[in-house]
Amino acid sequence: MSRITDRRSRDGRAPGGTMAGMHRIAPGHSWALHDAAATRALEAAAAAGLPPHTLMQRAGSGLARLARALEPHARRAWVACGPGNNGGDGLEAAGALARAGLAVTVTWLGSQACAPADARASLARAREAGVQWSDGPPAAFDLAIDALLGMGASRPLSGTGAAWADRLSRARQAGQVVLAADLPSGLSADTGCGPAVQASHTLSLLTLKPGLFTAQGRDAAGEIWFDPLGVEGQGMPTARLNAPAPRPPRPHDSHKGRWGDVAVVGGAPGMAGAALLAAGAALHAGAGRVFVALLDDRAMAADPTQPELMLRPLASLDPRPLHAVVGCGGGDAVRPALPRLLSLARTLVLDADALNAVAQDASLQALLQARGARGAPTVLTPHPLEAARLLGLSAAQVQADRLAAAGALAGRFGAVTVLKGSGTVIAAPGQMPRINPTGDARLATGGTGDVLAGWIGAGLAEGQEPFEAACEAVYAHGAAADAWPAGQALTASALAARACRGTGP
Repeated sequence: MSRITDRRSRDGRAPGGTMAGMHRIAPGHSWALHDAAATRALEAAAAAGLPPHTLMQRAGSGLARLARALEPHARRAWVACGPGNNGGDGLEAAGALARAGLAVTVTWLGSQACAPADARASLARAREAGVQWSDGPPAAFDLAIDALLGMGASRPLSGTGAAWADRLSRARQAGQVVLAADLPSGLSADTGCGPAVQASHTLSLLTLKPGLFTAQGRDAAGEIWFDPLGVEGQGMPTARLNAPAPRPPRPHDSHKGRWGDVAVVGGAPGMAGAALLAAGAALHAGAGRVFVALLDDRAMAADPTQPELMLRPLASLDPRPLHAVVGCGGGDAVRPALPRLLSLARTLVLDADALNAVAQDASLQALLQARGARGAPTVLTPHPLEAARLLGLSAAQVQADRLAAAGALAGRFGAVTVLKGSGTVIAAPGQMPRINPTGDARLATGGTGDVLAGWIGAGLAEGQEPFEAACEAVYAHGAAADAWPAGQALTASALAARACRGTGP
């Protein structure tokens, strides 16, 4: 996490009083996230104790300071402003940039008669600062600020606004600095859904919003910065960013039995690789012993590439002391094994075909719910389509509100739920949901989900609580991808070999 220290404006004053520092949001810190309703409540409470227009002045000043820090040699700026208070933040920033000596062109979708009171005050200051007004984007600019739509937008941009949004996105594609005010225009603060401006940077104002970190948010927002606008105490968050927790080293006086037995059940005919990937990840992540029950009568008796894995017939394994990872490459063959595992396994990670089998079978759903009701540790690891099957929705509906979908699954089955995807969501009954900031498109390859399931299984075997095990494994799994050597393809088997106890590769 880096920090930009406050610098006063050219007139020697910081608008609205002392301004808090800005933070670049990078993985490693459990930042609080607030949805639109929580942010509005905080904004109203803060504004009630401050002079009029203070928060907008602080927001605009922060935008201008960050824009200049990102592009210190800029001479020409374009500020695209919408008709509401987000546009007011842009107008305030335009004025601050003009006072700093930049040639500033403002395009504004609003009108003085209809603008909110704060925006009208910022309009007057922008005019006094000598900004230039235009009906369209300037032919050339060194940086741009997107202040078209903010948190309160109820419909997508259209017409002129949509054309400006497209020009902003193309500027980012060309490598220019495009700084979004609070949110990329069109992005939902709560869900991360668009369509939205594609910004190179976003300065989230007052609070950090969940939508910046999941679904389409991570692509649209670019590098995310946060300015709390000098407001202390942010109340109850909606979610938190996932971050690693400190882990003590294992004592020297250890033996393999202390770190638990993981049993991976899966690998139907033609799909043994998925189960072996999960088992390899559990092994490298620190499980004391790893058993593999392949659901194929003609399966190998041993894996010569991983001789530490102990292949056993499923019938020979007693599930009661085992930490079971079930479903990886299981196909239809996993279904008969599920009633016994759901009823007896000490801890359980359900992945892939195990989830599909539960979605199709009411009796298995009842067993899973009963498991949750008695507090048996269980983690579900669906991708959006698997989550949709479990919820009776479409994948698009799940993606439209990932936090809500993960929470619904956690509540229905009394289980920790890891909803995979960009900004993986980890939810559990009675826990503040987490959105994971690590991982990238290199994980979009076959088998990486199996690796994650085995990684979680190792955490459960070590004795971690299910929510803790899921959060740590998801973070480390993504961090390993982030740290992957440039130019080297990420494969699931190589990722499994990098699984380790802790927070990174």
